[in-house]
Amino acid sequence: MFFKKDKVEGNDYHNLDLDNIPKHIAFIMDGNGRWAKKRKMPRTYGHHEGTKTIRNIALKCNELKVEAMTVYAFSTENFARPEKEVQYIFKLPKDFFEAYMKELMENNVKICTIGHLDMAPQETQDIINTAIEKTKDNTGLKLCFAFIYGGRDEIVHASKNIAIKLKEGLIKEDDINEQLFCNELMTKDLPDVDLMIRTSGEQRLSNFLLWQLAYAEFVFTNVLWPDFNDEELYKAIWLYQNRDRRFGGLK
Repeated sequence: MFFKKDKVEGNDYHNLDLDNIPKHIAFIMDGNGRWAKKRKMPRTYGHHEGTKTIRNIALKCNELKVEAMTVYAFSTENFARPEKEVQYIFKLPKDFFEAYMKELMENNVKICTIGHLDMAPQETQDIINTAIEKTKDNTGLKLCFAFIYGGRDEIVHASKNIAIKLKEGLIKEDDINEQLFCNELMTKDLPDVDLMIRTSGEQRLSNFLLWQLAYAEFVFTNVLWPDFNDEELYKAIWLYQNRDRRFGGLK
């Protein structure tokens, strides 16, 4: 279920250290299509049910005082999927925010995005931008949707911005360091990822937050995204808390 060296003992994972909660948890929400297929339903039904999981996990993360939760909603490569499925995914933000905006506001959740939202249909852009505007003053969990996002694209985009500033004399070569580079990333207002969770059993990053995951702990679970629940989240955080994070040093 997880890395072979990890073993969740009994109900230990219910006893989390609330002083050691990951600041930023990122999710690769994999398995919606397979979940639907197992039920002899179209893939779109799996995506619809997956939005319910986003809501549930976001509220639990907010309760645990997680600062940020980023979900890989649509990658730059997902345009290769069947057009009907792509169009359906672009309609999901409307369903999501119509169903859950009131609840998100009540729980002080702030919506943000990374990626190229401007490449989405205008209606999708308007819906997401309205959600961002409505929640801009909220101070709880930052729920970030990686929408039309790719990690390599983000790094190239940041590099171009730095090159332009260098050419225009706004910065000097010696000014270029990790912090300056971070300030050009789409995630500049979010902490680095502490914990990355991928559902459905796949064990790869799929071009997701390549810079930000440098020292994140990874948890891969066989659970399909629509079935991922509070219990699974607690298990993943328990594993995170029981790993030795040295950041390249020694203890």
